[in-house]
Parts: sequence; C-alpha cells; structure tokens
Amino acid sequence: MQRYILAPAVALAFLAALAACWLWPGLRVPAVSFLCAGLAALGLTVLLRAGQVSFGHAMYAAIGGYGTAFAARHFPGADALVVVGAGTLASVCAGAIAAAFVSRYRGIFFGMLNLGISMVLFALAGKLYAWTGGTDGLRFERPAFLGMTLDRGEFEFAVLALALTLAVSLALLVQRYFASSAGQVMLAIRTNETRLEYIGVSARATLAQGYVLSAALVGLSGSLLSLEQGLVTPESGYWIRSGEYVFIAILGGSGHAIGAFFGAAVFEVIKLTAAVYFTNAWQLLLGLTLIAVIFFAPTGIVGWLGQVRTRIAAGGTR
Repeated sequence: MQRYILAPAVALAFLAALAACWLWPGLRVPAVSFLCAGLAALGLTVLLRAGQVSFGHAMYAAIGGYGTAFAARHFPGADALVVVGAGTLASVCAGAIAAAFVSRYRGIFFGMLNLGISMVLFALAGKLYAWTGGTDGLRFERPAFLGMTLDRGEFEFAVLALALTLAVSLALLVQRYFASSAGQVMLAIRTNETRLEYIGVSARATLAQGYVLSAALVGLSGSLLSLEQGLVTPESGYWIRSGEYVFIAILGGSGHAIGAFFGAAVFEVIKLTAAVYFTNAWQLLLGLTLIAVIFFAPTGIVGWLGQVRTRIAAGGTR
C-alpha cells in the first residue's frame, strides 16, 4: 500500500520542484547545489552503513569535476551527458584503485587514510598549473545538452532537471541496495565482521564494492556541480568539503537513502539563512545543529522520523 502512495508523492514533488525553479530562476543554482550535496552525502551514507567514515571523500568530487572539465575542453563537441559520464567514470576508476588497499582498514585508520590521499591530490591540483589551472581552476565552455545549444538560463534549468532525475533514481536504487544481500553484509561489517568471515563472506570485498559505489556517487555530484558552474577548482576536494559531506550524512542518518537529502536540505537552509542574517557565522549554526542532533537524534533525521512514526502507530493501536 505504501508503494502506491509513495510513487505519486515522489512524482508530484518532482514536478513541483521543477515548476518552482522554472517560475523563480533564482532557485536553480541553490537547488543544484542542494542536490549535489545530497548525492555526495548519499555516497558517504553507503560507507556509514558499514560503520566507516571517510574524511577525504571530497577528492572524488574533485576528480569528477576535473574529469568533466578535461572532457569538455579536449572534446568541444561532446554533449553535457557525455562529459558528466566521463567525470563520473574517472571517479569510479580512482575509487576502484583506492578500494584495493583502503578496504583493508577500519575505523579511524580508514578515515585518516582517505584524508591523507585527498590531501595529496589537493596539493597536486594546486601545483600542476599546466594541467589543472592551479588554484584558479579550470574553466570550460558550456556544452550542448542533448544536442541543443542553450542559453545560460535554459542550461541551468536543464542541469537542474538532470540532477533531480539522477537524485531521485539513485536514491531509489541505493535504497534497494541497502535492502539487498550486499547491503545487509555492509550492516554486518559494522556489527560483527568476524562472523561474516566464518560463514565464508568476504567483508573486504563487500566493503570495496561499497567504496566504489560511494566514490561514483560523490564523483557524479562533483561532475554535475562543475557542469553547472563551468568551473572546477582544487577547493572542491579540500578536506573541509569532505567534512561537510560527513556532516550532512550524519545529520540525515544512514537508516534510509532519503536521509542524505534531508541532511542536505537542512545544511543548505542553514547556510543561506546565515548568509542573510548571520554573516560569517554559518559554521557556528552548523556546529550547534550537529551538537543538537548528536544529543537528541543520534540516528539522524531519518531515525528520529522513524521513532515518531512508531510512536504514532503505537498510539493508534491502543
């Protein structure tokens, strides 16, 4: 019954979001930023299911962004979908290489190893000026979208529609992954990895697969964001950006894929509100929000909503 209700609700929200951004063009860029942050946090949520936290996963957003920029600059006639695919593929390849050895580690060693790799890549992106443009980044011309040459406003709306479609589709697919046997093994890695090995399931291989999926989602977010901006800089892979993704993932909760987008929505609202009313104080508001979540909703927004739903259901049966 819930599926029959959920599908129309998702479709209605999808159309409402597109209509709002069509009527108010100023919402398009913040909406794309929100969706990209949600996709990146969704990638972190995959790792959180296994109890692992990466403090350097923004490097895959940078790899995706630079891959998109390289494809757009070296193949001027390439379509927007092609350059985004190229950036995402670059992140998948980099994630597969890193997963070969990162998947051996757990806990703080897993997180810090990812941070170390990201710091090396960030330094290289800033120093290799001939390839990356240094700290100024790489700019590229706006590519055609599905063979159509669009002006700036139309292109922003097209990127928004693409990002929204991918966000909804991938959230549903990741949730199915969570419910699959591989997703359940990821949960078991967090609770009792030794038992998995005893029954013949390779925890390392499963974590490596989840890691590559995580890198692909974060890389896609970086590709879409660079496509919308026409620019990618080393800052997209800085460790502070990785911390933001971790913050969003924890805020939303790892109980459901939609939690990443709940967390991204709260994150963007806080940043925009602080920019208007509390200039240069958005970090303070984010810190207070995170403290409140840890104390009062340690399972994130999704976990808290689940508890509220359970209480309502229990009250209705009395």
